[in-house]
Amino acid sequence: MPEDKSIALGHPSYVWRFGQDKRLNLIRRHAALDAKRIIDIGCGIGAYVRQFRRFSDDVYGVDVDFEKVKEASKSLPDLATARGEDLPFRENTFDVVLLHEVLEHVQDDRKAVQEACRVARNGGMIVIYAPNRLYPFETHGFYLGKRYVFRLLPVVNWLPGPLRRIFVPHVRAYLARDLKHLFEGLPLALKVHSYVYPGFDNIAARNAVLASLLRRILYFFENTPFRVFGLSHFMVVEKKGLKRSESA
Repeated sequence: MPEDKSIALGHPSYVWRFGQDKRLNLIRRHAALDAKRIIDIGCGIGAYVRQFRRFSDDVYGVDVDFEKVKEASKSLPDLATARGEDLPFRENTFDVVLLHEVLEHVQDDRKAVQEACRVARNGGMIVIYAPNRLYPFETHGFYLGKRYVFRLLPVVNWLPGPLRRIFVPHVRAYLARDLKHLFEGLPLALKVHSYVYPGFDNIAARNAVLASLLRRILYFFENTPFRVFGLSHFMVVEKKGLKRSESA
């Protein structure tokens, strides 16, 4: 892992703003949260866990970063340090499983999806946000040789994979087929696949008019073929019920 673990693990939502509200509302549109058992895999400091507790008292979170879990646990219950590839829960435990901008950071994204499937109940929903390879900018910073630069980098995600990895070896980005490949052979059915554009919260802090204009234009694109250039994939996948003999 790099000396600065935030390079490998990303920057979780520290402040709840417009962009997070937009994403939460999208989750609520496609996955029932009221009185459900919910887990946020890669919960960071617990921003989504805290919001989910508005709808249910049965909310859990795990993150690989012990320090963030420790900090979040000061005000939130039922948090634990764990890897997404090795969850400390029994199978068929949760109604809703959230993987919010986490698959790109885990060591084994296929194994993380398998674990999400394992702990989801039959009929439960796995909700995924993951970086879109077609978005014109890489948002996780990049490397120039051994030097890490935390800036937006244009068009690097459009390069062939081996070239992209020269600049961005620390984080994945996905085409739709890449994400769907992670589900292969699992008892999962894709219910929703769409894209979301950014919240533009940092721009809004400096120029509310510009942020409003960007939101109006690009959120309109979310309902057009141009949605494929959005910042992140949004997927909701249902765990299909298995026969007793298959689940034994």
